[in-house]
Amino acid sequence: QDVIKIGKATFTFLCQKETKKLQAQKENNFDSIISQNASMKEVFSLIQVVAPTDVTVFIHGETGTGKELVARAISQHSLRTDKPFLSVNCGAISKDLIESELFGHEKGAFTSAHQQRKGLFEQAHQGTLFLDEIGELSLELQPKLLRVLETGDLRRVGGHQDIHVDVRIIAATHRDLPEMVKQNRFREDLLYRLFVIPVEIPALRDRKED
Repeated sequence: QDVIKIGKATFTFLCQKETKKLQAQKENNFDSIISQNASMKEVFSLIQVVAPTDVTVFIHGETGTGKELVARAISQHSLRTDKPFLSVNCGAISKDLIESELFGHEKGAFTSAHQQRKGLFEQAHQGTLFLDEIGELSLELQPKLLRVLETGDLRRVGGHQDIHVDVRIIAATHRDLPEMVKQNRFREDLLYRLFVIPVEIPALRDRKED
């Protein structure tokens, strides 16, 4: 590269070879995700298209394929990049606690609720909430999530007033949700709400270039 100084300004010029190298890196990388795989490059292209929008994104892929990295990349390149990005693994929290974790609770709502607590939806207001392993969400809780997606309104556990939130949702799972719908294990209307922009992450065994 060549460096030229004019007054206090410094201009750096890259030779043609270096320019092509940087362009190739940009094509094969997306923030912390690096891949030479053609399918992953298609994922990068899709991220660039959907990131600046507010649409719900649904990521499907096996465990360990980088679903959360993709979700973070979408958030970082969105209009909400300077707002909160929160994530939760719906399968890692017990059924007794996940409702409070997502929607919050009022003081006295249950035995250990010694004070009011905002849930992840409220904490992520104006930002992005990544719901990992959404397929693990119980049928009892799915209508509450559907309501937030449809209206933006939620009610804390033990609460009596609706709270409006503005949150972009990115959901992910390794499960076959359409098959779970057929088995009556996942709500069809919720699936349609989540399945706005589907992103398929190829399995690691199919990314031999990486």
